[in-house]
Amino acid sequence: MPFLFEIIRLGLRNLKLHKLRSTLTSLGIILGVAAVIVVVSIGEGNKRAALRNIEALGATNVIVRSVKPPEANNSNQARSFLVAYGILFQDLRRLRESMADASSIVPLKTVGSEVSYGATRIQSQSFGTTPELLDVARLRLEPRGRYLTQDDLDTRAPVAVIGSEVAKQLFKLRDPLGADLRIDSQVFRVIGVLKPVGLAGGSGSALVGRDLNKDIHIPLSTAESNFGNSVVRRQAGSFSGEEIELSEVYVVAPDTEQVLNVADRVKRILDVGHPGLVDVQVVVPWELLENAKRQLLVWNIMLVAIAAVSLLVGGIGIMNIMLASVTERTREIGIRRALGATRRHIVLQFLVETGSLSSLGGVIGIALGVGVSLGLGELIPTLAKLPWLRGMASSKFALEPAITLWSIVVSFLVAAGVGLVFGIYPAVIASRKDPIEALRHD
Repeated sequence: MPFLFEIIRLGLRNLKLHKLRSTLTSLGIILGVAAVIVVVSIGEGNKRAALRNIEALGATNVIVRSVKPPEANNSNQARSFLVAYGILFQDLRRLRESMADASSIVPLKTVGSEVSYGATRIQSQSFGTTPELLDVARLRLEPRGRYLTQDDLDTRAPVAVIGSEVAKQLFKLRDPLGADLRIDSQVFRVIGVLKPVGLAGGSGSALVGRDLNKDIHIPLSTAESNFGNSVVRRQAGSFSGEEIELSEVYVVAPDTEQVLNVADRVKRILDVGHPGLVDVQVVVPWELLENAKRQLLVWNIMLVAIAAVSLLVGGIGIMNIMLASVTERTREIGIRRALGATRRHIVLQFLVETGSLSSLGGVIGIALGVGVSLGLGELIPTLAKLPWLRGMASSKFALEPAITLWSIVVSFLVAAGVGLVFGIYPAVIASRKDPIEALRHD
């Protein structure tokens, strides 16, 4: 055992005598380990953000949306036109009759073309709905105020619950609760404000087709009686009209195991009134969640494989330097063999050196990788605001690196293993040198 410690001491001392060479030798390992950690942290962060946005739509929800058919988008009528499409109340009745096992079925009806408060006007993103939407869509209210109630539906109350972005745009200098806003010419009293929804502008927003923070919710009965089914969008010199009875319907499955089955049944029911589902779309967050997990797993494996090439290059660099070191230290090897060192001792000495180089490089690489990963979250938004980069990326673009323990452990073990594997050949070459010939080496 004392002899083993002596071998380790000699190996480390030799590395210390050639500090620059040792640093350059382990540089490939350092960069390789850092690259693996950074790549995995970016991939894991993006994965968590994407999955969080999809999960925010509800893992047990099946979302049916009205979608304008392609032929309506290509209309050649210049001045005005009225397009009827999407989910009908008749479809809603069919769903309720055929989906008795669904936990909940919640409709949304688009109303109005403009929302205003005082002199401030914004494009309407208002919906008539029922109180169940709060739980089904996983929405949260600010501490003050309330959501829609069954009494609001029964009395067709002119009340509204607004999204966080609507509150910012229309009520900059006052408390929105109790204020009266207008949806077209209809007056509604604000009774609640929704907390910001995290999927605004993200992948979840793309799935629902809008920023949920700009939504306004009113009772469905009020929407039916006050607005009808036509929604008119006015633009310079022309207007476009859409006749939509219901814009969305949330069908909630009893549990995640039945989501795909419920989605298939919903599609079959809707296909009766909408052959080919050309004007309706069925979005299944659970299915998207599973697909996203598989795609991100493949993407992470590919990125890690690319980063692992750096470790391989670092290992080759260690082997090259150690082979050169064998030639350089031939006389030293001969002296050690003449004084009683065995081949095993020579092999151990060189393996100690390569193992130390790769292990130390792994530790430095971990520190570098963790530091870069933590810094990226702050650095990327700052860079995106620079004048010469402003046109290339949105100032809201952000990364959410998530450092994982397994990437640190695996990258370090691989780095140490690479150093030992690539150090075996030079160590064996050194141990096989003839002591007499080695002593004669100049």
